[in-house]
Amino acid sequence: MVLAATLTNLAPTASRLPVSRPRLPAVQALLPWLSQIDANRWYSNFGPLLRGFEDRLAGRFAGPTRVVTMVNATQGLSLTLRALGAGEGGLCAMPAWTFVASAHAVTEAGLTPWFLDVDPETSMLDPERVKAELRRAPGAVEAVLLVAPFGQMPDVDAWLAFQAETGVPVLIDAAAAFDQARDARLPLVVSLHATKALGIGEGGFLATEDGALADRVRELTTYGFRGDRNARGLATNAKLSEYSAAVGHAALDAWEADRRSFQRVGQRMRLSLALEPGILFQRGWSLQWVTSVCVVQLPGPWAAPAAEALETLGIETRAWWGRGCHASDAFRDCPRGDLSHTEDLARSSLGLPFASDMDDHEVDRVCGGLRRIITCL
Repeated sequence: MVLAATLTNLAPTASRLPVSRPRLPAVQALLPWLSQIDANRWYSNFGPLLRGFEDRLAGRFAGPTRVVTMVNATQGLSLTLRALGAGEGGLCAMPAWTFVASAHAVTEAGLTPWFLDVDPETSMLDPERVKAELRRAPGAVEAVLLVAPFGQMPDVDAWLAFQAETGVPVLIDAAAAFDQARDARLPLVVSLHATKALGIGEGGFLATEDGALADRVRELTTYGFRGDRNARGLATNAKLSEYSAAVGHAALDAWEADRRSFQRVGQRMRLSLALEPGILFQRGWSLQWVTSVCVVQLPGPWAAPAAEALETLGIETRAWWGRGCHASDAFRDCPRGDLSHTEDLARSSLGLPFASDMDDHEVDRVCGGLRRIITCL
């Protein structure tokens, strides 16, 4: 009754506010790069713009890093798992708390997802727990796929130690972690989808310090070719074009300004909700690192009623990963461990409207509405 009365008093007075509002480089920023394509008359097949784009991406990493681009991050994960030598028919240990693209990539690589629970504090797999789970795995575990939840990177040192001790290769699904992904000692795949912090429309890239792995993945993106016309194995065509690279260059040109914009909006949201102890942001979000979404945790199973109430106010929200990847029809028969923490996260996590160009009024509308709703739940 209290919530219903509050919603009546908070009837929407503005247009609907979307949960996501992507923005790619404007045409004026693209023209210098598109002009180079016209001058070069090189449109695909690893032209100068694409090679330069990969070099710029590699330069963001701390160590000597190779970058291999591809048409999307799902292909990047699948091809990298194949290149790591993960045996077909085996298991890939992975979190249930992830987007379904992660599991689709695993199955495309010929592996079966083995869903494990995440640490409730980090929302990520824990290496010690996975190590214990390996002793009771329902089959041969060929790889571990980590997920950087909504852009927050895992502890690379801890997982390097896990890999050295167990011999199981580890790959990071860093789809949303463009900003924080700076360490490629473990291979990682980043998405360049339009909805990501740095987007080109569709695309992704592998970053790795392992040159041989980079060569194998490159081969898999181009028919099995290795600088000639001999297909050395079964592969596919997953190359990026020069046009995609042009968008990538323009996006990188604007990245530092865009990053500051994401940070400004995120910090204003944190400040607006700072006095609500029950609303938790990801550790370091908008302070040490940025991403293109804002995901908060609410007390108990409050995400669904809060989402319903915000919808009444014309504010769109999103349960980005639903009930967990394991709950989708395509993956319901996959083996799994106890998923209690995943289920808790699914009930408490809520994606709020967030964009680099949100103004103060929009931030206040979202945070003010959420504050008043929380007091009624």
